[in-house]
Amino acid sequence: MPKTTPSRTPGTTTRRTMTAAARAAAKRAARNHHDAGSVTVTADKAAGRSEDPHTGRTVLIEAPKGGWQDPPEPSPDEFEGADTPQRPEKPGKPGKVSRRRLLTVLLGFLLVAGLVALAVLGWHYRDGRQTEAARTEAVAAARKAAPTILSYDHRHLDRDFAKARAHLTGGFSREYGKTTKTVVGPTAKKYRGVVKATIAAPVSGGTPAVSVVSASPDEVVVLLFVNQVTESTQVSGSRLDLNRVRMTMSHTTDGWKVSAVDAL
Repeated sequence: MPKTTPSRTPGTTTRRTMTAAARAAAKRAARNHHDAGSVTVTADKAAGRSEDPHTGRTVLIEAPKGGWQDPPEPSPDEFEGADTPQRPEKPGKPGKVSRRRLLTVLLGFLLVAGLVALAVLGWHYRDGRQTEAARTEAVAAARKAAPTILSYDHRHLDRDFAKARAHLTGGFSREYGKTTKTVVGPTAKKYRGVVKATIAAPVSGGTPAVSVVSASPDEVVVLLFVNQVTESTQVSGSRLDLNRVRMTMSHTTDGWKVSAVDAL
């Protein structure tokens, strides 16, 4: 390899203290390649490539007019920032966030379900209280209405029928009026019929036999055991009929009224 005689540039080069390894390396590279005229560079790195036609050739590189310029000196702040390890940001924990959301949703669902269950239980409790009160009131009204509705005397039919209609609802009152006017009234007058009805009571005494078939706050179906004693020109003496009567009681603004009567 041919030697080249480097010429020094005018002036004395003052050695500077480097604050970083990068600046020292840059200065050493500059001093090795700095000269006044030209610098020879050999392609040593390609020595092992036999197919490269430029192997072993000397390449001349001319120096710039103003000489080789030193690279800018890095500031201490840059190295301080580079030397200081950056604390990695803690990544969020998706599992923990997901569990927290799931817990929140679950608690909200349980709260809503609890409120709904409480409302349903409250409604059932209120409905039960109202139904129990309806049973008591409807049974008392049925015991009072049954003897009046199922009794009559041919000597004062209009008065008896008027008393009976006072215990009936509007629709059933009209139906009762048609039946008594076309069937019961004429038959009672013709045969001088007298019917007296009473609710059967246990032989040992006590409350008359009345039972509740079904009940709701607005309607109660009552089963009554009724004894009817009939006198007329068609029978000698009196006749006793033991009947079962199903009576439907409906709640109205005027209290519990009879809305239907069926003989069983």
